[in-house]
Amino acid sequence: MKQPITIISLGILVPIGIVILFSLHIVAVTRGFIYMDNSVPTTHTALILGAAILKNGELSPVLRDRADRAIELYKAGKVVAIIASGNNISPDYNEVAPMKTYLVKGGIPEKDITTDSAGVDTYSSVYRAQHVFDATSLIIVSQSFHLPRAVYIARKLGIEAYGVSADNGHYKLTNYFREMLADSKAIFNLVFKRTPQSPTPNTPSVSDWQTVPW
Repeated sequence: MKQPITIISLGILVPIGIVILFSLHIVAVTRGFIYMDNSVPTTHTALILGAAILKNGELSPVLRDRADRAIELYKAGKVVAIIASGNNISPDYNEVAPMKTYLVKGGIPEKDITTDSAGVDTYSSVYRAQHVFDATSLIIVSQSFHLPRAVYIARKLGIEAYGVSADNGHYKLTNYFREMLADSKAIFNLVFKRTPQSPTPNTPSVSDWQTVPW
């Protein structure tokens, strides 16, 4: 009876061990590129990664924290353009339009904001920032549990990327466990060079908006 139990145990423990190792690797290699405040190096563009929208159409607290941080970065002169990337899976669900409205109300000129409604996941948002919007340098704005994966993807794709935390409260422990699984997915996406949705026709690149003044 011992041998079947051992095989079953290995079948469970080995995949768990691989997932943990992937996550530790991602955290280790991105540690030096993630900032908790606006001391982050200057880049051209801030990329806000999408999150849930409330039933009343307003930003969820998590997404609002991200948008607020992006506004701070813009006003501090750390970026000159913002990509609001998120999911617009149906006419009844749109993450990016409310983000743009919030940014404009926060004092960001509309001409310096672009939206990407095909940012259905982190890999798609980062990939499209590079391949659709021609971004070569990014400050990625999200919560600390999410940033290692996002920055890892960006740098593996060849983008000069940094992360800035939008932490402004306590987040569920399940977010961290979810990230461990998502880390493995990110590595597979990179290894197999997954191509997200086709680029949107006639999409302006970030280089069309402004020339970086520094």
